[in-house]
Amino acid sequence: MKVLLVGSGGREHALALALSGSPLLQELLIAPGSPALGRLGRLVAVAAEDTDQLCALAEKEQVDLVVIGPELPLVNGLADRLDSLGIAAFGPRAAAARLEGSKEFARDFCARHAIPQPAFAAFDEPAAAIRFAHSLNGYCVVKADGLAAGKGVVVCDDRAMAEQAIQSMLDGQFGAASRRILIEERISGPEISAFALLDGPEAVWMASARDHKRAFDNDQGPNTGGMGAVSPSPHETEALRGQIMDRIIQPVARAMAEEGTPYTGILYAGLMLTEDGPKVIEFNCRFGDPEAQVILPRLKSDLLAAMLTQTEGGLSHFDMRWSPDHAVTVVLASSGYPGSYQTGSQIKGLDALEGQPDILAYHAGTSLDEAGRVTAASGRVLAITGLGPDSQSARARAYQGVAMIDWPEGFCRRDIAATR
Repeated sequence: MKVLLVGSGGREHALALALSGSPLLQELLIAPGSPALGRLGRLVAVAAEDTDQLCALAEKEQVDLVVIGPELPLVNGLADRLDSLGIAAFGPRAAAARLEGSKEFARDFCARHAIPQPAFAAFDEPAAAIRFAHSLNGYCVVKADGLAAGKGVVVCDDRAMAEQAIQSMLDGQFGAASRRILIEERISGPEISAFALLDGPEAVWMASARDHKRAFDNDQGPNTGGMGAVSPSPHETEALRGQIMDRIIQPVARAMAEEGTPYTGILYAGLMLTEDGPKVIEFNCRFGDPEAQVILPRLKSDLLAAMLTQTEGGLSHFDMRWSPDHAVTVVLASSGYPGSYQTGSQIKGLDALEGQPDILAYHAGTSLDEAGRVTAASGRVLAITGLGPDSQSARARAYQGVAMIDWPEGFCRRDIAATR
């Protein structure tokens, strides 16, 4: 098969590595990719947001399957356009991708179908929003309605913090994404990321992870796109998997199909394990980043075969097999992230990681300078994954990998998957 992978980050690096191991793969094209991804497939200089050019590329190259990595092309309807051309695409259509593209849509959807979630209200002007936040004594969560690269969320402790978050977002902190905001009650409990493969009303459990969103140790600092993860989640049990599937994943799959917008592809449900059971914090319509880097190394089944089976409607007959190993991923980010940061600094030591047993290095945002040296090109730059028979062994391997990298301009959290 000829496959086109859309994207260029750490998630796409993990996807490319998994796809490249499939005996079904004849050629992997990656648009736009990165120098690191160029070692796994043929790079094509087409932006992930350029729907017209991606469709033209898929037609010209006669690809058999397009795997859409990032959320924006999905929300913008790339899968719909490919479908109209008769080209198979792995990822939901735009109507289903609204589960991630609009938090208000997702909350209204859950309310319609009695899927457990916190109380919420949506606003587009500050006065009413502030009154609602005050009714919660400022102890709330303020979210941009649209896509904000994982950073459009502020967890507020008091009224002053809530007022500042409301005003900043409605003043355009996240551009069009925060023209409308949600304010939610602040629920408590451990978090878990649940991943399932959906084909309309059919849903198959994939894996779980525990993400670390805050920038600094001990869950301090602003929210980020993710600073590390562990898989499986330390809270995953057979009973909890059953609860999540019965109360959340399968109801979502059935309800989306009933509403005429069947969901196909990966569904990532960010959940909080409250005293009343799991409740939905958010939905993502694709593999997460860095969750892909911590989940996919544990997959023993052929990922390309699974994707192909889903697009052909045979999901209920596919067996997803997973390694009993645990995985821990640590993200290395540019100093200043998720605020302002400098790019172009040189990263040394990556060669030492090649061939290391049970350590994988994923490039989320690197480039090559004129001399061929690896440099930082974004906020989140590398994701180092360690594997082991338990989470602490995997954690040790991940941080061994981090220690091999010489990059003074970067930083990472030191408490990913730490026992508390």
